[in-house]
Amino acid sequence: MSGYGEADRTKRLSVAHRTVDGICVVTLRGEIDHTAKDVLRDALIQHEAGTPSRVVADMSGVSFLDSSGINVLIFAHQHLNDVRGWLHIAAAQESVQRVLSLVGVDAVVPCRPTLEQALNT
Repeated sequence: MSGYGEADRTKRLSVAHRTVDGICVVTLRGEIDHTAKDVLRDALIQHEAGTPSRVVADMSGVSFLDSSGINVLIFAHQHLNDVRGWLHIAAAQESVQRVLSLVGVDAVVPCRPTLEQALNT
């Protein structure tokens, strides 16, 4: 029986940050489950002074999302609203978008089909 070690867990979700017009774009690649929830949380909620409180999660490279990831997305949305910012989700693959819709995340967090639309709304 094989399992994922700690190093493998962090490799299952990769994160890249960039800033576009004062908005933090968090590009996610891989799977978001209970082993990656802390990576996702840290990626969406930066604790450094002066970091943008407007965040777009580019989920075009996310192939799987479970309830742990959904909980982090809701937490990040609430946290960013509390600091007068926002979270938008961009370019989720069909299977991930279906999960977001089924649980109602898309009714709370704006989900846009493209990164460009998420940045401009």
